[in-house]
Amino acid sequence: MPIKLAVPKEITPGERRVAIEPGVADRYLKMGLEVVLEKGAGDAAYIVDSDFPEEVKFAEDHLALYKDADIILKVQPPTEDEIDAMKEGAIVIGMMQAWKYPERVRRLQEKRITSFAMELIPRITRAQSMDVLSSQASVAGYKAGIMGADLSCRFFPMLTTAAGTIRPATVMVIGAGVAGLQAIATAKRLGAIVSGYDVRSATKEQVESLGAKFIELSIKAEGEGGYARELTPEELKQQQAELADHMCKHDVIITTAAVPGRPAPKIITRETVERMRPGTVIVDLAAESGGNCELSQPGETVEHNEVIIHAPLNVPSQTPLHASEMYAKNLLNFLSPMITEEGELHINWDDEVIADSCLTFEGEIRHEPTRNQIEGGAS
Repeated sequence: MPIKLAVPKEITPGERRVAIEPGVADRYLKMGLEVVLEKGAGDAAYIVDSDFPEEVKFAEDHLALYKDADIILKVQPPTEDEIDAMKEGAIVIGMMQAWKYPERVRRLQEKRITSFAMELIPRITRAQSMDVLSSQASVAGYKAGIMGADLSCRFFPMLTTAAGTIRPATVMVIGAGVAGLQAIATAKRLGAIVSGYDVRSATKEQVESLGAKFIELSIKAEGEGGYARELTPEELKQQQAELADHMCKHDVIITTAAVPGRPAPKIITRETVERMRPGTVIVDLAAESGGNCELSQPGETVEHNEVIIHAPLNVPSQTPLHASEMYAKNLLNFLSPMITEEGELHINWDDEVIADSCLTFEGEIRHEPTRNQIEGGAS
């Protein structure tokens, strides 16, 4: 019997992405897998059932889809009902968000489900094609630039008109990771004058390569795996003070600063917002983990002292077609090495990409930080 790979329709409110697309489905079929989709799984991403190869099968019932599936591909973490519908020993791959849903991890453990969290894939060169954090952050950064232009009371580009010359807007992007660099590139393409800042001095060259000015402060925070380390309270206070003067000179501020597994650092204080010019826009891409601005309300757009603070959630879902295409290819690149030429499953636990991204296996929580959180450090 061929391995049955199932892809359900996402049921998390607001989630429009899907974990497969037609070209990727064809690749799975050529690998010898049986591919089963829930009917309408890709509708919200404008990927319709008729786009898929004719060998792909479709299921009517959401939970029934899980019953005989050997491998399940997801975007959002499976709910407890979805986990209960899986057969013991099945494999589920997606963005598991274990820190947010410990009760779901416990259920995966109890059902002896093998789960892989795509957000835990190590950020090494070999795994770049599997890096969902980067692929989805590029979507978020692009959208952040568009949001800033849409919410601003100013044109982004310089315009020469019969009524006179309109000066370009000034944009400051905080955080020069994948999202920040994409936000910089988008704001530049829209014609704004752009500045970028990151606590990692190594990003200066990348920021300047996009035509933006790099803002240098006295605080440095080089971390592991391409991330910034968490600042000490004293460093954070100094950073806030130094950044405030720069932020108050810009028309749009886009923040993308995040530390894995921790609440987002509060970079923009209430006092700084109250110093900004009326009509200034803050786009807070860190809203998922609490926001970089003290006044951000995740999922909402608020106005304080005539400053607009936009804190969107699940931004990649706002560009669902391309976000789904990239995510589906990330999954394909992750799963492919586990499938032999004969179409059989072989998991190489000596592969650090596989080992580091495994959340649960054979009744154990394999990811140590999650195990410590749930079991208090017990093995």
